[in-house]
Amino acid sequence: MSNPMTANPDQVAYWNAGAGDTWASLQDRLDHQLEPLGLRAMAALAPTPGERILDVGCGAGQTSLALTAAVAPGGSVLAVDISHPLLEVARRRAEGLANLTFQEADAQTAPFEAASLDAAFSRFGVMFFADPPAAFANIRRALKPGGRLAFVCWRRPDENPFMTLPMAAAITHLPAPQAPPPAPDPHAPGPFAFADPERVRGILAAAGFGRVEITPHDQKIGSGDLDQALTVALKIGPLGAMLREHPDRRDAVVDAVREALRPHAGPEGVKLPSATWIATARA
Repeated sequence: MSNPMTANPDQVAYWNAGAGDTWASLQDRLDHQLEPLGLRAMAALAPTPGERILDVGCGAGQTSLALTAAVAPGGSVLAVDISHPLLEVARRRAEGLANLTFQEADAQTAPFEAASLDAAFSRFGVMFFADPPAAFANIRRALKPGGRLAFVCWRRPDENPFMTLPMAAAITHLPAPQAPPPAPDPHAPGPFAFADPERVRGILAAAGFGRVEITPHDQKIGSGDLDQALTVALKIGPLGAMLREHPDRRDAVVDAVREALRPHAGPEGVKLPSATWIATARA
């Protein structure tokens, strides 16, 4: 595995160990879940044929493929991520596409060519930077004057039952911690680091962006039918980690999470509310 230049070794380690492999193995279900939210942000970006676009935190490449189709003919996409396992999936999916390039890199420190891009996009890839103002300043330098930025990020955990419901159902079946865990830093790199829209505005302004707009978006999403949703819930995030530590509790947790998800199952699978911000800005 290559060793991308990065200011964020903790996130590189996380996304190249268990998390990267787990997300890669569940790529089709996670894409099914997140695609509607990425498309909403992509509509806000409004890519056009001939443009050159940066996809930040491209993961397994679904958004990169969609952007590549949007800028054809004549355009191209540079897609970056720090996760080697996810990029392996992305490169397989994009085989034969000459106008899509994947790079294992941290967008905070990657030496992008200055003023070379028309736009930058991200679907849940910008909340993990070690130094967000520095990262967005690096992205802004890569944009042409007036270049566009659009991304989607999560709002607060309590507004996103699709993330919190499985753990709430499982918690009584898992060992209680011996001591209360320290309160998490809400600004630490992680999925909810951009939950505060005023913080996001400040980060983008500090990075040199203007015309910042941050719009709430609410939509029910899901990863598939009840069995598929259960599989994702039991493998992703803190619940997945706790089950790996306490396999003896698995049967009870599986039953509890299945029953919590069951009322949300319908003809289109299990759907739960999600809450995001759609952010746009100009270089």
